[in-house]
Amino acid sequence: MPTSQTTQAGLAERARHAIRNSGLAQREIARQIGVDETKLSKSLKGIRRLPAQEIVLLATVTGVTANWLITGSDSADGPTVAPPQRILPKKHREDQNHAQRRRSIVEKAWWLFAQRGYASVRIADIAGEIGVSTATVHYYFPTKQAIFTETLHYSVKLAYDRQSAELQTITSPVARLKRLIELQLPAGPDGRAEWSIWLQTWSGLAVEGAEPASHTSGYDRWANTVHEIVLAGQAAGDFVAVEAWILTDELTAMVDGLGIKVLTGILTSRQMQARVNGFIERTMVKH
Repeated sequence: MPTSQTTQAGLAERARHAIRNSGLAQREIARQIGVDETKLSKSLKGIRRLPAQEIVLLATVTGVTANWLITGSDSADGPTVAPPQRILPKKHREDQNHAQRRRSIVEKAWWLFAQRGYASVRIADIAGEIGVSTATVHYYFPTKQAIFTETLHYSVKLAYDRQSAELQTITSPVARLKRLIELQLPAGPDGRAEWSIWLQTWSGLAVEGAEPASHTSGYDRWANTVHEIVLAGQAAGDFVAVEAWILTDELTAMVDGLGIKVLTGILTSRQMQARVNGFIERTMVKH
């Protein structure tokens, strides 16, 4: 999170820019992120600090990344590894009305795929959720698979945004790692939906042998973020001197497996968090 007046001013300026380019009125932006318009206006003037959650929601609604809002760049150093542009939602040469419609298609499809499963969702279902024709959906995306691929990119962005905004002020590597895990729990409707998209992607790769490019890059970004925190913890003397990639692989594999147990009702998300934190304390933290 920004702390200096200069950084706050930069954040406010970029937030104003994102809103102007979104095609949405400031009042509608405030409604969608769940904040009083007066409070949002104060934040845009640099009078009120934008909390991390509002930065994430603003990034989601306007189509920019939280890291860009905070730092002015998607490649700047930060608390989480930046994804390559090819696995973020694609940017197109189009006016803001078309960009807004494209985002709406992806967001509605994301929910439908997550809740019903890829095979059960038709283009007509997505069109019906938005109130447009199937031809309109096909104007933006030629196939259902193209939409699903973009929902995976959307999931990558959601995770990146949360991490960029939430990990800014956490200096302890142990605390940062635990908070990172908490941010990735399949908790609540959004968290479960995000995991559902990932799980369907893994299933498709296992059964169909599909091209894994987007999945691999997205997963690498997550693993590299864990790895960077492990390295920082080892440099600070907080984590044990075991090869950092071994610790990273063990931890991420545990998160993957427990996440599947949560989605299938075997564990709760809080039980998952307790298991992972216990593993970090027993296996990774230097005592």
